[in-house]
Amino acid sequence: MTRKLEELFDLPTTTAESVLPPEPVAETQLTSLSNSLEQLDKIEAALPAVRGLESSDQEMDDLAQHATDSYKDLMDLGMQVDSRFASEIFSVASQMLGHAITAKNAKVMKKLKVIDLQLKKLKMDRDQQGEAAVIPTGQGQVLDRNALLERVLGKNQNSQNE
Repeated sequence: MTRKLEELFDLPTTTAESVLPPEPVAETQLTSLSNSLEQLDKIEAALPAVRGLESSDQEMDDLAQHATDSYKDLMDLGMQVDSRFASEIFSVASQMLGHAITAKNAKVMKKLKVIDLQLKKLKMDRDQQGEAAVIPTGQGQVLDRNALLERVLGKNQNSQNE
């Protein structure tokens, strides 16, 4: 804080000696952190038990199929009735086709969301591992073209001889 601000707000002047060092982490914070981690572990253990995700896919497929069948039936009916009534039937048929498309889109969006969540979880797991997961590196050699050809041809000849 500057002196002008201290004077403006009538605050006591501070010196470098009056600044307190940061307090160490209290035990209550550590226990609350460990409690939070335990609760997170419980939640993660409960997640694989969620079932029924595949049944909603089947339901969406069924709804889309029913809407498509209704669309076809209404289109056939619209072709057979008087032209002044056909516009209403065709309008309803287009709505049925829209419902079929919406059901298929909802199914695809749900799958994409699950994939996105899986990718985020993998990224979090990798970030938590940090430097513990060391990527192995390969070894290389500098060869000229002739040495490389000799090695390749030598391996081919050894495999043919065996």
